[in-house]
Amino acid sequence: MEIIDEKEWLACCGSSEFAKQMAMASPFASLDLAVAAARDIWFNKVNVNGWLQAFSAHPQIGQSHISSSAPSSPSAQWSKVEQSTALATATTFSLEELHKWNAQYREKFGFIFLICASGRSTDEILAELKKRYANRPIVEFEIAAQEQMKVTELRIAKLFSTKTKAASPTVSAKKVEEGRTSIIGRHLSAISDSLSEKASPTPTRTRPPITTHILDVSRGCPAAGIEVHLEMWNGNQSCPLFGEPDRGSWILQGSSTTNTDGRSGPLMGITDVVNPGIYRISFNTGKYCPSGFFPYVSIVFEIKESQNREHFHVPLLLSPFSFTTYRGS
Repeated sequence: MEIIDEKEWLACCGSSEFAKQMAMASPFASLDLAVAAARDIWFNKVNVNGWLQAFSAHPQIGQSHISSSAPSSPSAQWSKVEQSTALATATTFSLEELHKWNAQYREKFGFIFLICASGRSTDEILAELKKRYANRPIVEFEIAAQEQMKVTELRIAKLFSTKTKAASPTVSAKKVEEGRTSIIGRHLSAISDSLSEKASPTPTRTRPPITTHILDVSRGCPAAGIEVHLEMWNGNQSCPLFGEPDRGSWILQGSSTTNTDGRSGPLMGITDVVNPGIYRISFNTGKYCPSGFFPYVSIVFEIKESQNREHFHVPLLLSPFSFTTYRGS
Protein backbone atom coordinates (compact mmCIF):
# COMPACT_ATOMS: atom_id res chain seq x y z
CA MET A 1 0.00 0.00 0.00
CA GLU A 2 1.37 3.39 -1.00
CA ILE A 3 1.60 6.16 1.58
CA ILE A 4 -1.63 8.10 2.08
CA ASP A 5 -0.92 11.79 2.61
CA GLU A 6 -2.36 14.18 5.19
CA LYS A 7 -4.79 15.78 2.74
CA GLU A 8 -6.37 12.42 1.97
CA TRP A 9 -6.75 11.59 5.68
CA LEU A 10 -8.34 15.01 6.22
CA ALA A 11 -10.95 14.16 3.59
CA CYS A 12 -11.77 10.99 5.54
CA CYS A 13 -12.40 12.75 8.85
CA GLY A 14 -12.21 16.56 8.77
CA SER A 15 -9.97 16.87 11.85
CA SER A 16 -6.52 18.29 11.08
CA GLU A 17 -5.02 16.62 14.17
CA PHE A 18 -6.46 13.25 13.11
CA ALA A 19 -5.09 13.72 9.59
CA LYS A 20 -1.66 14.71 10.87
CA GLN A 21 -1.34 11.69 13.16
CA MET A 22 -2.67 9.22 10.57
CA ALA A 23 -0.17 10.57 7.99
CA MET A 24 2.64 10.15 10.52
CA ALA A 25 1.55 6.56 11.20
CA SER A 26 1.30 5.66 7.49
CA PRO A 27 1.80 3.48 5.55
CA PHE A 28 -0.50 0.72 6.79
CA ALA A 29 -0.08 -2.83 5.56
CA SER A 30 -3.84 -3.46 5.61
CA LEU A 31 -7.23 -1.85 6.05
CA ASP A 32 -7.55 -3.54 9.46
CA LEU A 33 -4.43 -1.82 10.78
CA ALA A 34 -5.51 1.54 9.38
CA VAL A 35 -8.94 1.31 11.03
CA ALA A 36 -7.41 0.23 14.36
CA ALA A 37 -5.02 3.20 14.27
CA ALA A 38 -7.85 5.56 13.29
CA ARG A 39 -10.00 4.51 16.25
CA ASP A 40 -7.09 4.88 18.67
CA ILE A 41 -6.21 8.35 17.37
CA TRP A 42 -9.81 9.57 17.24
CA PHE A 43 -10.91 8.39 20.68
CA ASN A 44 -7.64 8.71 22.61
CA LYS A 45 -5.56 11.47 20.98
CA VAL A 46 -7.87 13.96 19.25
CA ASN A 47 -9.27 16.51 21.70
CA VAL A 48 -12.69 18.16 21.91
CA ASN A 49 -11.73 20.90 19.44
CA GLY A 50 -10.66 18.24 16.94
CA TRP A 51 -14.01 16.49 17.28
CA LEU A 52 -15.88 19.76 16.65
CA GLN A 53 -13.68 20.52 13.64
CA ALA A 54 -14.58 17.14 12.13
CA PHE A 55 -18.29 17.67 12.81
CA SER A 56 -18.24 21.05 11.07
CA ALA A 57 -16.73 19.54 7.92
CA HIS A 58 -19.98 17.68 7.18
CA PRO A 59 -22.88 19.10 5.18
CA GLN A 60 -26.21 19.13 6.97
CA ILE A 61 -28.15 15.89 6.61
CA GLY A 62 -30.91 16.24 4.01
CA GLN A 63 -29.48 19.06 1.91
CA SER A 64 -30.81 18.89 -1.63
CA HIS A 65 -27.28 19.53 -2.85
CA ILE A 66 -23.89 19.53 -1.17
CA SER A 67 -21.92 22.72 -1.58
CA SER A 68 -18.18 22.80 -1.18
CA SER A 69 -15.30 25.06 -1.96
CA ALA A 70 -13.88 22.05 -3.78
CA PRO A 71 -16.98 20.23 -5.11
CA SER A 72 -14.89 17.58 -6.82
CA SER A 73 -12.96 16.72 -3.64
CA PRO A 74 -13.20 13.14 -2.30
CA SER A 75 -14.94 14.39 0.85
CA ALA A 76 -17.68 16.18 -1.12
CA GLN A 77 -18.19 13.20 -3.42
CA TRP A 78 -18.35 10.79 -0.47
CA SER A 79 -20.93 13.00 1.26
CA LYS A 80 -23.12 12.86 -1.85
CA VAL A 81 -22.95 9.06 -1.93
CA GLU A 82 -23.54 8.76 1.82
CA GLN A 83 -26.69 10.87 1.65
CA SER A 84 -27.94 9.47 -1.66
CA THR A 85 -30.44 7.05 -0.09
CA ALA A 86 -31.84 9.76 2.18
CA LEU A 87 -32.32 12.18 -0.70
CA ALA A 88 -33.79 9.50 -2.96
CA THR A 89 -36.43 8.59 -0.35
CA ALA A 90 -37.24 12.18 0.68
CA THR A 91 -40.43 14.07 0.05
CA THR A 92 -40.94 17.82 0.21
CA PHE A 93 -42.65 17.41 3.59
CA SER A 94 -39.95 15.13 5.07
CA LEU A 95 -37.18 17.48 3.91
CA GLU A 96 -38.93 20.45 5.50
CA GLU A 97 -39.37 18.54 8.76
CA LEU A 98 -35.75 17.38 8.66
CA HIS A 99 -34.61 20.99 8.10
CA LYS A 100 -36.68 22.15 11.09
CA TRP A 101 -35.32 19.44 13.41
CA ASN A 102 -31.76 20.02 12.21
CA ALA A 103 -32.09 23.67 13.23
CA GLN A 104 -33.50 22.74 16.66
CA TYR A 105 -30.74 20.22 17.18
CA ARG A 106 -27.99 22.70 16.32
CA GLU A 107 -29.49 25.34 18.59
CA LYS A 108 -29.54 22.89 21.52
CA PHE A 109 -26.18 21.15 21.05
CA GLY A 110 -24.07 23.72 19.17
CA PHE A 111 -23.11 21.43 16.26
CA ILE A 112 -24.90 19.77 13.34
CA PHE A 113 -26.71 16.47 13.70
CA LEU A 114 -24.23 13.77 12.73
CA ILE A 115 -25.14 10.24 11.71
CA CYS A 116 -23.62 7.62 9.42
CA ALA A 117 -26.26 8.15 6.73
CA SER A 118 -25.08 5.50 4.26
CA GLY A 119 -28.06 3.34 3.27
CA ARG A 120 -30.53 5.16 5.58
CA SER A 121 -33.81 6.66 4.40
CA THR A 122 -34.97 10.15 5.31
CA ASP A 123 -37.61 8.72 7.66
CA GLU A 124 -35.00 6.60 9.47
CA ILE A 125 -32.67 9.57 9.90
CA LEU A 126 -35.47 11.84 11.08
CA ALA A 127 -36.61 9.27 13.66
CA GLU A 128 -33.07 8.95 15.00
CA LEU A 129 -32.69 12.75 15.13
CA LYS A 130 -35.87 13.12 17.19
CA LYS A 131 -34.77 10.32 19.52
CA ARG A 132 -31.29 11.78 20.10
CA TYR A 133 -32.62 15.32 20.56
CA ALA A 134 -33.79 14.27 24.05
CA ASN A 135 -30.21 13.41 25.12
CA ARG A 136 -28.19 15.54 27.48
CA PRO A 137 -25.53 17.52 25.60
CA ILE A 138 -22.57 15.65 27.08
CA VAL A 139 -24.09 12.27 26.14
CA GLU A 140 -25.02 13.43 22.64
CA PHE A 141 -21.51 14.78 22.09
CA GLU A 142 -20.05 11.29 22.61
CA ILE A 143 -22.69 9.67 20.37
CA ALA A 144 -21.85 12.16 17.61
CA ALA A 145 -18.16 11.25 17.97
CA GLN A 146 -19.04 7.57 17.56
CA GLU A 147 -21.08 8.33 14.43
CA GLN A 148 -18.15 10.36 13.07
CA MET A 149 -15.91 7.32 13.53
CA LYS A 150 -18.37 5.16 11.57
CA VAL A 151 -18.26 7.63 8.69
CA THR A 152 -14.47 7.77 8.88
CA GLU A 153 -14.16 3.98 8.76
CA LEU A 154 -16.39 3.84 5.69
CA ARG A 155 -14.28 6.48 3.96
CA ILE A 156 -11.01 4.78 4.88
CA ALA A 157 -12.34 1.58 3.32
CA LYS A 158 -13.21 3.48 0.13
CA LEU A 159 -9.80 5.17 0.14
CA PHE A 160 -8.06 1.80 0.41
CA SER A 161 -10.24 0.44 -2.39
CA THR A 162 -9.21 3.34 -4.60
CA LYS A 163 -5.53 2.93 -3.76
CA THR A 164 -5.51 -0.81 -4.45
CA LYS A 165 -7.73 -0.72 -7.56
CA ALA A 166 -4.80 -0.42 -9.95
CA ALA A 167 -3.02 -3.33 -8.31
CA SER A 168 -6.25 -5.38 -8.18
CA PRO A 169 -8.20 -4.68 -11.40
CA THR A 170 -10.76 -7.38 -10.58
CA VAL A 171 -12.21 -5.33 -7.71
CA SER A 172 -15.68 -4.31 -8.88
CA ALA A 173 -17.30 -0.91 -8.52
CA LYS A 174 -20.02 -2.53 -6.46
CA LYS A 175 -17.50 -3.79 -3.92
CA VAL A 176 -15.93 -0.34 -3.65
CA GLU A 177 -19.33 1.10 -2.74
CA GLU A 178 -20.24 -1.51 -0.10
CA GLY A 179 -21.48 -0.12 3.22
CA ARG A 180 -19.35 0.21 6.34
CA THR A 181 -20.84 -2.85 8.00
CA SER A 182 -20.06 -5.27 5.20
CA ILE A 183 -16.57 -3.90 4.52
CA ILE A 184 -15.32 -3.39 8.04
CA GLY A 185 -17.24 -6.39 9.39
CA ARG A 186 -15.64 -8.75 6.89
CA HIS A 187 -12.15 -7.60 7.79
CA LEU A 188 -12.82 -7.80 11.52
CA SER A 189 -14.25 -11.29 11.08
CA ALA A 190 -11.07 -12.30 9.29
CA ILE A 191 -9.04 -11.09 12.26
CA SER A 192 -11.25 -13.02 14.67
CA ASP A 193 -11.00 -16.23 12.64
CA SER A 194 -7.25 -15.88 12.39
CA LEU A 195 -6.90 -15.38 16.13
CA SER A 196 -9.08 -18.42 16.81
CA GLU A 197 -6.91 -20.64 14.67
CA LYS A 198 -3.59 -19.34 15.85
CA ALA A 199 -2.77 -17.09 18.79
CA SER A 200 -0.81 -14.04 17.74
CA PRO A 201 2.03 -12.86 19.98
CA THR A 202 1.23 -9.24 19.08
CA PRO A 203 -2.19 -7.94 20.23
CA THR A 204 -4.36 -6.42 17.51
CA ARG A 205 -5.87 -3.95 19.96
CA THR A 206 -4.33 -0.51 20.14
CA ARG A 207 -5.64 0.29 23.65
CA PRO A 208 -6.53 -1.68 26.79
CA PRO A 209 -9.90 -3.48 26.67
CA ILE A 210 -11.25 -1.39 29.58
CA THR A 211 -11.01 2.41 29.46
CA THR A 212 -12.71 5.39 31.04
CA HIS A 213 -12.94 9.17 31.03
CA ILE A 214 -14.60 11.71 33.33
CA LEU A 215 -16.66 14.75 32.37
CA ASP A 216 -17.61 17.39 34.94
CA VAL A 217 -21.15 18.23 33.81
CA SER A 218 -21.48 21.01 36.38
CA ARG A 219 -18.64 22.88 34.68
CA GLY A 220 -19.09 21.56 31.17
CA CYS A 221 -15.51 20.35 30.83
CA PRO A 222 -13.30 17.27 31.31
CA ALA A 223 -12.36 16.43 34.90
CA ALA A 224 -8.57 16.33 35.21
CA GLY A 225 -6.43 15.03 38.05
CA ILE A 226 -8.82 12.38 39.39
CA GLU A 227 -7.22 9.13 40.54
CA VAL A 228 -8.81 6.03 39.00
CA HIS A 229 -8.48 2.38 40.10
CA LEU A 230 -9.55 -0.72 38.17
CA GLU A 231 -10.14 -3.91 40.19
CA MET A 232 -11.36 -7.43 39.47
CA TRP A 233 -13.37 -9.59 41.87
CA ASN A 234 -11.73 -12.77 43.15
CA GLY A 235 -13.47 -15.09 45.60
CA ASN A 236 -15.53 -18.19 46.29
CA GLN A 237 -18.61 -16.41 45.00
CA SER A 238 -18.71 -15.70 41.28
CA CYS A 239 -19.52 -12.12 42.25
CA PRO A 240 -20.13 -10.14 45.45
CA LEU A 241 -23.79 -10.65 46.37
CA PHE A 242 -26.06 -7.75 47.19
CA GLY A 243 -26.85 -7.58 50.92
CA GLU A 244 -24.53 -10.44 51.91
CA PRO A 245 -21.00 -10.44 53.37
CA ASP A 246 -18.25 -10.56 50.77
CA ARG A 247 -16.50 -13.91 50.41
CA GLY A 248 -13.57 -12.76 48.42
CA SER A 249 -11.58 -9.67 47.59
CA TRP A 250 -11.00 -7.08 44.90
CA ILE A 251 -7.68 -7.43 43.07
CA LEU A 252 -6.13 -4.23 41.72
CA GLN A 253 -5.56 -4.38 37.95
CA GLY A 254 -4.13 -0.89 37.53
CA SER A 255 -4.47 2.76 38.42
CA SER A 256 -4.02 6.11 36.72
CA THR A 257 -4.93 9.79 36.91
CA THR A 258 -7.11 11.58 34.37
CA ASN A 259 -5.39 14.04 32.00
CA THR A 260 -6.59 17.44 30.78
CA ASP A 261 -9.07 15.71 28.43
CA GLY A 262 -10.52 13.76 31.36
CA ARG A 263 -9.12 10.46 30.07
CA SER A 264 -7.33 8.03 32.32
CA GLY A 265 -4.05 6.40 31.35
CA PRO A 266 -3.90 2.60 30.84
CA LEU A 267 -5.63 0.72 33.65
CA MET A 268 -4.48 -2.69 32.38
CA GLY A 269 -2.28 -4.15 29.67
CA ILE A 270 -3.23 -4.29 25.99
CA THR A 271 -4.54 -7.78 25.31
CA ASP A 272 -6.86 -9.21 22.67
CA VAL A 273 -8.83 -11.33 25.16
CA VAL A 274 -9.91 -9.90 28.52
CA ASN A 275 -10.66 -12.27 31.41
CA PRO A 276 -14.42 -12.56 32.02
CA GLY A 277 -15.63 -11.62 35.48
CA ILE A 278 -16.80 -8.77 37.71
CA TYR A 279 -14.85 -5.52 37.49
CA ARG A 280 -14.95 -2.31 39.50
CA ILE A 281 -13.73 1.15 38.50
CA SER A 282 -13.36 3.57 41.42
CA PHE A 283 -12.86 7.32 41.15
CA ASN A 284 -11.41 9.54 43.90
CA THR A 285 -14.10 12.19 43.45
CA GLY A 286 -13.85 13.46 47.03
CA LYS A 287 -10.39 14.86 46.44
CA TYR A 288 -11.50 16.47 43.17
CA CYS A 289 -14.64 18.00 44.69
CA PRO A 290 -14.28 18.21 48.51
CA SER A 291 -17.62 20.00 48.89
CA GLY A 292 -19.48 17.36 46.88
CA PHE A 293 -21.74 14.56 48.11
CA PHE A 294 -19.53 11.61 47.05
CA PRO A 295 -16.20 10.85 48.79
CA TYR A 296 -15.61 8.39 45.94
CA VAL A 297 -17.59 6.71 43.16
CA SER A 298 -17.39 3.00 42.29
CA ILE A 299 -18.93 1.43 39.18
CA VAL A 300 -19.27 -2.37 39.15
CA PHE A 301 -19.88 -4.20 35.88
CA GLU A 302 -19.62 -7.71 34.42
CA ILE A 303 -17.76 -8.97 31.36
CA LYS A 304 -19.15 -12.27 30.13
CA GLU A 305 -17.21 -15.03 28.37
CA SER A 306 -18.97 -14.20 25.11
CA GLN A 307 -17.78 -10.57 25.40
CA ASN A 308 -14.08 -11.24 26.06
CA ARG A 309 -12.94 -9.72 22.75
CA GLU A 310 -15.07 -6.58 23.04
CA HIS A 311 -14.02 -3.13 24.23
CA PHE A 312 -15.53 -1.66 27.40
CA HIS A 313 -15.49 2.11 27.80
CA VAL A 314 -17.07 3.07 31.13
CA PRO A 315 -17.21 6.87 31.44
CA LEU A 316 -18.27 8.90 34.48
CA LEU A 317 -20.44 12.01 34.08
CA LEU A 318 -20.01 13.83 37.39
CA SER A 319 -21.51 16.74 39.29
CA PRO A 320 -21.21 17.54 43.03
CA PHE A 321 -24.52 15.84 43.83
CA SER A 322 -25.09 13.28 41.08
CA PHE A 323 -23.29 11.00 38.67
CA THR A 324 -24.17 8.93 35.61
CA THR A 325 -22.42 6.21 33.66
CA TYR A 326 -23.05 4.11 30.58
CA ARG A 327 -21.20 1.66 28.37
CA GLY A 328 -19.53 3.55 25.56
CA SER A 329 -17.20 2.37 22.80
